[in-house]
Amino acid sequence: MNRATRKSTLSLAVIASALAMQEAGAAGFIEDSKGSINLKNFYVNQDTRNQSAPRSEEWGQGFFFDFKSGFTEGPVGFGLDVLAMHAIRLDGGGRAGKAGIERSPGTMFPLESNGKAKNDFGRVGVTGKMRFSKTVVQVGTLLPKMPILTYNDGRLLPQMFQGGQITSKELDDFTFTAGKIEHSYERNSSDSYGLSISGANSGNQAQFSNKFYYGGVDYKVTKDLLLQYYYGNLRDFYKQHFVGLIHNWQLPVGSLKTDLRYFNSDSDGKNESTSGRARGYVSSGYWSSGSSSRGEVDNNLWSALFTYSLGGHALGIGYQRVTGNSDFPHIFQGNGRTLYLITDSQMNKFTSAGENSWVAKYDYDFAAIGVPGLKASLQYVSGDDIDADGSDNKEWERNFRLDYVIQSGTLKGLGFSWRTAALRGNDSRDQDENRLIASYSIPLF
Repeated sequence: MNRATRKSTLSLAVIASALAMQEAGAAGFIEDSKGSINLKNFYVNQDTRNQSAPRSEEWGQGFFFDFKSGFTEGPVGFGLDVLAMHAIRLDGGGRAGKAGIERSPGTMFPLESNGKAKNDFGRVGVTGKMRFSKTVVQVGTLLPKMPILTYNDGRLLPQMFQGGQITSKELDDFTFTAGKIEHSYERNSSDSYGLSISGANSGNQAQFSNKFYYGGVDYKVTKDLLLQYYYGNLRDFYKQHFVGLIHNWQLPVGSLKTDLRYFNSDSDGKNESTSGRARGYVSSGYWSSGSSSRGEVDNNLWSALFTYSLGGHALGIGYQRVTGNSDFPHIFQGNGRTLYLITDSQMNKFTSAGENSWVAKYDYDFAAIGVPGLKASLQYVSGDDIDADGSDNKEWERNFRLDYVIQSGTLKGLGFSWRTAALRGNDSRDQDENRLIASYSIPLF
């Protein structure tokens, strides 16, 4: 990681924070502030069927303090957000092969030098912010949710990014976003990391970047039609364009949602050259024997998902196609990721070179029959034609999820979630996974 770059980002966050605190007495800063204590109890077990890996289990309790200030008054307003979190290990974790340790590497907690999972860990994210008219500048901790970058919250603590972002809504129906990400805090660590992609983030030649530039626009054409364009550039790895369309069509009976997405990705910087790729700036994928472009980013991904909704029912059918020699490039440190894809599943993402995937999903909201707070969803994804030596590979994953939030009484807002998945195929591990999550939020002000 580039320390000078990191220091510059932190310095800007501190400056913005200081400016906010100097005017903390201004009415808007205090009156519009929101604070809460959030609790999250998380259990996960993974059972790998086709490899000699032992069963993995972890259980932990997370505590979160979430403070979001308002803005000071005046033409330019300043504010400050703080997200402090701490995780306590209740059971599980560690590395197989160490004396007295039977479980595989933990997925929620960092490891001690002897291979045991830490008893606890935590971190604090601080974001300085400034508002002018309908434009907001943020510097520090970011939790991005964009087509070209989405933070992952699939474990006890969320993944966090550090950088700066500008969001503007000066024009009616348009939302403009631009920024730079410099490093990340992974969901099972207190340490910061550089940014990388699959194929380049492990081994003796692992390579990283501290420069991910992005920008995009959401255009609300009508209340039922949204158009999107985003651009992302992870320096020395890839450039990526995204175009999307979301349309909701109210039918005489029910409604139909159309979701179209297209990503075009190409090489950048050191990944463009043979010498750069020889030093580790490479992508995962499939290339013919002796190919001079081995490891170079070259990918197109398009998808279409159609969802019909009626009452509490929602039935979706989709298709995704990947072309090019490389896998779909995205920021990935090897510790879990969330992708803006219709195939984004509990364990797998279906983004290999040449892969064709079909998606079928069904959701039901039990509020339609008088049980508010209870929801269920089922998803099946099947991918084939994955480029490989010999015959093409294939894989599939089945996900089921059941959620319930208590609607009234002393425990109002207490939520429970059961998420189970099965992954099979000759391009991936055969694995079963279960997650049990309980969450509760206590508003402070």
